[in-house]
Amino acid sequence: MDRRAFLLGAAALAAARPLGAQPARKLEPYQYPRELDVPYVPTRAQVVEEMLRLAAVKPGDVVYDLGCGDGRIVIMAVEKFGARGVGIDIDPKRIEEARANASRAGVADRAEFRLGNLFDADIRAATVVTLYLLPEVNLRLKPKLRADLAPGTRVVSHDFSMGDDWPPERTLRLQNDTLFLWTVPAR
Repeated sequence: MDRRAFLLGAAALAAARPLGAQPARKLEPYQYPRELDVPYVPTRAQVVEEMLRLAAVKPGDVVYDLGCGDGRIVIMAVEKFGARGVGIDIDPKRIEEARANASRAGVADRAEFRLGNLFDADIRAATVVTLYLLPEVNLRLKPKLRADLAPGTRVVSHDFSMGDDWPPERTLRLQNDTLFLWTVPAR
């Protein structure tokens, strides 16, 4: 089964499940509030690292992860690449989990997690943006990325592109995963 079918199937399954009031650490990956555009599906550590390598993350970068889930991309950007990071997620349970994970990893002073809608978030400080959303969400987000981000900002997406009118500069295939890289063009 390809990743898109997996995510769409997970979303349909989650929408059919009643929501429980469980602590964040006990949530199943596919249980999420129905108002969310994307189900929570964790990215494997190897894929996270390759996303950050593809974006050439380095000290001084500010990595924003839109739809940050448990914070793993931001945490690795801080730990392994020396960047600062900001994660944004609309699910308060995921933000709670991300903050706890950053604290456990000893990077809470350089990793910030904000509760909010990625379409409304102030992302202007980003030098790198990471995404693991769905195709239709990427398409809705694309105008914001191009308008709000400074030219030269790198954008990396796990598995889903930005459509035909913004082709990626690089594409990297990792077994069943595909990574896409764009650089925000000059205006």
